[in-house]
Amino acid sequence: MGRLRALVRATALALPMMLAAAIATGPTLAAAAELPRLVERDGRHALLVDGQPYLILGAQVHNSSNSAEALQQVWPAVKDAQANTVVVPVAWEQVEAVEGRFDFSFVDTLLAQARERNVRVVLLWFATWKNTSPQYVPAWVKFDNPRFPRMRDAQGKFNYCLSPFGAQTLEADKRAFVALMGHLKQVDEATRTVIMVQVQNEVGTYGLARDHGPEAQKAFEADVPGEVLRQQKAPVPGAARGNWKAVYGDYAEQYFHSWAIARYIGEIAAAGRRVYDLPMFVNNALRDPLAPMAPWKEDFASGGPTHDVIGLYKAAAPKIDIVGPDIYMPESPKVAAILQQFQRRDNPLWVPEIGNAATYARYHYAILGQGAIGVAPFGVDYANYSNYPLGSPYTDARMTAPIAAVYGLFRPMATQWAQWALEGRTHGVAEGDDRQPQTVALKGWTAKVSFGEWQFGERSWPQLKDDAPPSASRPNGGVAIAQIGDDEFIVAGQQARVRFDPDASFKGLGTMLVHAQEGRFGPDGHWIISRHWNGDQVDWGLNLPATPTVLRIKLGRY
Repeated sequence: MGRLRALVRATALALPMMLAAAIATGPTLAAAAELPRLVERDGRHALLVDGQPYLILGAQVHNSSNSAEALQQVWPAVKDAQANTVVVPVAWEQVEAVEGRFDFSFVDTLLAQARERNVRVVLLWFATWKNTSPQYVPAWVKFDNPRFPRMRDAQGKFNYCLSPFGAQTLEADKRAFVALMGHLKQVDEATRTVIMVQVQNEVGTYGLARDHGPEAQKAFEADVPGEVLRQQKAPVPGAARGNWKAVYGDYAEQYFHSWAIARYIGEIAAAGRRVYDLPMFVNNALRDPLAPMAPWKEDFASGGPTHDVIGLYKAAAPKIDIVGPDIYMPESPKVAAILQQFQRRDNPLWVPEIGNAATYARYHYAILGQGAIGVAPFGVDYANYSNYPLGSPYTDARMTAPIAAVYGLFRPMATQWAQWALEGRTHGVAEGDDRQPQTVALKGWTAKVSFGEWQFGERSWPQLKDDAPPSASRPNGGVAIAQIGDDEFIVAGQQARVRFDPDASFKGLGTMLVHAQEGRFGPDGHWIISRHWNGDQVDWGLNLPATPTVLRIKLGRY
């Protein structure tokens, strides 16, 4: 009888929380069988998978790891990284080596093995563009210039890129993509292993601002489409309407090329979504995020979805949900600027590629803390290949260990974290190259995060001022904070000190720590305590050690 009363009491206590969660999330979380989709709330976003907020803790494999044999070196790395999602390319040349004859055997193998491991999949469609090049198109496309024309420069010379005005190229690419999406619908709709699809890869052109072929030139001299005028303002105001040069001046060629490629991608995405409506995105090789705005000077891939033309891509490719940055710039000011430029009310923050070197791991706290739907380091498999210096020099567990350290914190609370992010409760910082403290504004509180501290005492003490802890050798700290109540927080991080102070509105005598619980979230979402921090462990702030740690903090006022 006592056990029954306890069960009834536990149910009664849990029911209000379940109801509150249902009310808070509303109809967006209703059906467990619905397709993955993106939702927006007050300019914040979440990816829903099986009706629940989903945080992508991703692992993107190397470009050449898209075969059944190569997957043997993928899965151990995905497991070691503690990733919940694998990001894998599917190349046009591998699914349609012979025109009109499709082979999706690799896709089937990938999905079957992912399901066995309870891992979700993001597919990357490598086709007309991959790192701006047509290297992943079938041979019957690569060498048939009359049918699948390349771009031309102003003198009429052929360029290495396929033209976005190649009508037959577009139709052939679209047909293959639609076949892929139709196959996914047939074999995966019931299980929804694939949660998003990237359309093309790092599009654009190096060394040439735009196509000068006859069709392209005709479009360049025509009026800018109205939907582009509404969503893409000129950096230097020109004519309110007219042709591309009149409206966009010195930016005209880059912006025109962006529109041409975006329109091409938009047609492919729309056709694919009519068959199987999964979220879709594009990625891009970045322009310098800190350089003052200036017309294209051969300093990045013209036509790509760089931060200055996100509006144009939204206008020309409305079925593309996200423009995501590929981050291979390790400098902290640049990373901070990139995250700010790509997180917009109309553009969820999603980092589809970031370097897998240890120095990038700290940025995962900033990315996930600032409300991203996810992040995916590139090159996470144990193939005997390293893209150092863009990534780690290692091809073994030394490469995955820094990623696993962060993912291991977030994975047990991934659903809660994604929900908190949608509600605007999360914040994140990464240790900067300057090693300086950072401040996080919270509701009623301010969190000061500092780095390079011993766990006890102050660096200003005479006996410590010349004695730096091992963590001070290089920037490697990071903290993500979720405010789950007025005075209650989840703090996740490593190699950092966090102090909470009341904000300027506080009129009382002082504040105190109610409790600081180290622990984790269990499979059912309940908090499990492993240690109660007090005394020495909190007298000098909350000092997160080298081992990534999660704390549940309760503060009080008097």
